[in-house]
Amino acid sequence: MSDVYAARRARLRDRCSAAGNAAALVSRPANVRYLAGGAPPGAVLLLGPGEDMLLCPRTPTGDSVDGHLDEQLRLTVLPTPSGDPAVAAAGILAASPAESLAVEEHHLTVARHRAIGSVAPRLRLADLGGAVEQQRIVKDEEEIACLRIAAEIADQALGELLESILVGRTERHLALELERRLVDHGADGPAFPTSVATGANSGRCGHHPSDRRVEEGDFLSVCLGAEYRGYRCLIGRTFVIGTSPAAWQIELYELVFAAQRAGRQGLVPSAGYRDVDRAARQPLEAAGYGEGLPSRTGHGVGLEIDEDPQLAPAAMGKLDACVPVTVGPGVHLPGRGGVRIDDTLVVRPEADGGPELLTITTKELLAL
Repeated sequence: MSDVYAARRARLRDRCSAAGNAAALVSRPANVRYLAGGAPPGAVLLLGPGEDMLLCPRTPTGDSVDGHLDEQLRLTVLPTPSGDPAVAAAGILAASPAESLAVEEHHLTVARHRAIGSVAPRLRLADLGGAVEQQRIVKDEEEIACLRIAAEIADQALGELLESILVGRTERHLALELERRLVDHGADGPAFPTSVATGANSGRCGHHPSDRRVEEGDFLSVCLGAEYRGYRCLIGRTFVIGTSPAAWQIELYELVFAAQRAGRQGLVPSAGYRDVDRAARQPLEAAGYGEGLPSRTGHGVGLEIDEDPQLAPAAMGKLDACVPVTVGPGVHLPGRGGVRIDDTLVVRPEADGGPELLTITTKELLAL
């Protein structure tokens, strides 16, 4: 893997050089991990004109490192734990012939930015912008393999829950049980706070589990994800509790399922982000559910659960192969409940079989 991390850093260094920047300071933890193999708490990565350097406020231990550090990197531990590695990195660079430094302005606080400027007044500070985030969009096969395992873990946890007795249990209890099962099956932890929504809460995007108990005839919406070796996926499903679904539940479910299928089918290389969103949104709007729809149909996943690209109406850009994204349209009817169906997929060309579905739990409307 050292060669992989070195190649990632080389690509970023080339981009910085093309923009006229002699060095780059990476401070956002997910970006540090992507380029260094690990992200000790508070660490920053300095890509200098010479060797690359990882600066930490304290000596990292195996338990504290988020990932596995690239042994090719020079590791520098600050003499005092209270020191700021970003400021220390700027000080080191100030002693070199370098004239400019690109920093992640979207991550640095104003105070840190000023401190960097004060210790290295000669350096011209430029904005690195989202250069690393853009580089992270297309995943290599090892990254996709981690996502595939994360999806398998989430599928296992959800499948086991569906085999248990659900009536009378609270949303909060079910969410905690799902997160425990994720860890039991090998996840580093949940990829994000698990959402369980029942009855009138079902289908609501980002619902925080409450003490409401599952009742007969409820819609039950679940959205969970596993983190495996830093990579995160998600799956969302909706079920009916205890009885055969009512006619309105079947109709709503079939509509959302058709919308989700249309979005999944649109995941081909060169497809516009907003075109995928439109494909999933159109059936719901045509059925009269345009108002109140989520602001986007899906988004990228990886070292963070919410990455670019954004599958939204105004999103610019086109999909590439080997980009993992979620597709999760939903409809929520106030006072009644609703349906959400989410999958994690990898964009693949048609010659390779089209989009690869990572989350495979059935999307049949089950009565539990």
